[in-house]
Amino acid sequence: MYLLVLLIFNIAHPHSKDENSYEKLRGRYENYKENDERAFPYLNQYIHKAKDESNYPMLVQGYKDGVFYSSSKENKLKYADSTKWVAHLSEDKDLISTAYLGKGIVYYFNYKKYKPALDEYLKAYEYAEKTKNEYLKYKIIYHLGVVKSYLGYYDDALAHFEECITYFQSKIKQNLHPNEVFNNKRGYFNSLHQMIVCYINMKDYQKVDSLTLVGLDQIGTADDFLQEKSYFLKCRGVSYFHQKKYKEAIESLNASLPKIIRNDDFAWASVDYFYIGKSYLGLLNEKMGISNFKKVDSIFQKHEFILPELRENYELLINYYKKENDPKQELFYTKQLLKADSLISKDFSYLSSKIHKEYDTKTLLNEKEKLEKEKSSGIFIIKSLVAVMIVLLVLLSIRLTRERNIQKKYNLLEEKIRMQQDNPIEEIANDTAIPDEVPELSREKKPGMPEGVVDDILKKLKIFEEKKLFNQKGLTLNKLASKLGTNAHYLSQVINEYKGTNFNKYLGELRINYITQQLYSNKVYLSYTIESYAEECGIASRQNFSDLFYEINGIRPKDFIRKRKNELEKLESV
Repeated sequence: MYLLVLLIFNIAHPHSKDENSYEKLRGRYENYKENDERAFPYLNQYIHKAKDESNYPMLVQGYKDGVFYSSSKENKLKYADSTKWVAHLSEDKDLISTAYLGKGIVYYFNYKKYKPALDEYLKAYEYAEKTKNEYLKYKIIYHLGVVKSYLGYYDDALAHFEECITYFQSKIKQNLHPNEVFNNKRGYFNSLHQMIVCYINMKDYQKVDSLTLVGLDQIGTADDFLQEKSYFLKCRGVSYFHQKKYKEAIESLNASLPKIIRNDDFAWASVDYFYIGKSYLGLLNEKMGISNFKKVDSIFQKHEFILPELRENYELLINYYKKENDPKQELFYTKQLLKADSLISKDFSYLSSKIHKEYDTKTLLNEKEKLEKEKSSGIFIIKSLVAVMIVLLVLLSIRLTRERNIQKKYNLLEEKIRMQQDNPIEEIANDTAIPDEVPELSREKKPGMPEGVVDDILKKLKIFEEKKLFNQKGLTLNKLASKLGTNAHYLSQVINEYKGTNFNKYLGELRINYITQQLYSNKVYLSYTIESYAEECGIASRQNFSDLFYEINGIRPKDFIRKRKNELEKLESV
């Protein structure tokens, strides 16, 4: 009797068993757009079912969907953590790799935190090292390429994106489920976009234009890839700017903004605002230019993130407020620039060493093992490559550290020069005002020094400094004392007491500060030789000049000249 009732029930409800299957449950929400939380009533049913059944692969998929449909980055991160936890319970390396990759993407796309993102990518790479899941493998390769592009390793990044494009294109042509086709198309368009970003930074605008046109043509009017379309419009706008088509640049960049802002993709939004601002400057509309540069700063203040190529944004704001004689705003944006430099520097130091140590070197070592199995004679070559890689990494690390130190010292010296220019009454030698009259306390007669001698020597030293007489070659304490009509003992005592240094250092600082001011203020000086500078300020040799310049300024003259030239080139290109 029971079997008869059950048979009748199954005939009346032939699909009742399937109504709560994972496929049916997922089918109720999988057509919702990304960040659409209307999916959650159905998604929660899916997650509860997977939990009740301890079905780890399905639970991983449920939590991944939670990341996709959550509208806040905080919830995306929570679901990403849950995905990792369940993936580890499954002990399935592909699922674990997928989970780490997913969390890395949240850090990269939603937070623009490259350090934790890279940590997750490298973990994903480690677990997927022997995976047969090619889609997973190329997603990891893509995101490692993004980090390399951010670091400025554009050739390496291009190799990653070319691999990805080849793979995703081949999958699009296959007869796959619509969702798989969509995912592979998105992978293709994003790889193409990142390739264009590399070519923009490499200043190959012919490639930029041709690839941008490919991307826009292939997307057409499809609503599924509006976000990717906005990236291509951004790239086209940047290319227009570099071609000095400023109106077209503004139009294209503005067209890309709405979707980028709607998806809270603040990194690319800041690129849009920056190039809109520069395009307005090209049209001589300074007010609109500055307005857009301030929007870049607003994004930086909110998210504490800025792309290295947008550093110029602060230089333009600083120069604008300096020209407007607004020291308060000039100081504010100077502090913002220093903060941006600090963040970029920390990111670069961490990311560069990490990706080389845990990805590039590891990849190279894996290749070494393969070659050893195939041919023992390749051992010497591989060892040499590893040694070269290590040497290059050490040299790169030394170079990056040295370059950061040089930039820091240049910034400090530049600030000192500007302060001296803004306060011309200040003494070049020791940054203290030269008094027209000696204070009462200092008028006390020194042992063996006649009354009034101090005043007389200080006034003559002031004339000596103002007329730049310190640049005479072969000048000694005795010669200067003779020129000033006093004796060497008195002159030495006054310099020690009132200049706070001995004669040689006093003379050296006057000479070096004079040349430093000329190098900063007079562009012509940047093309002279070191010997010429030594000759002009009365220093005996090139080496003596270079050593004294470094001792006083903390930076070699060749490095100061290089930094100043770069700075002027950037200003002229605006």
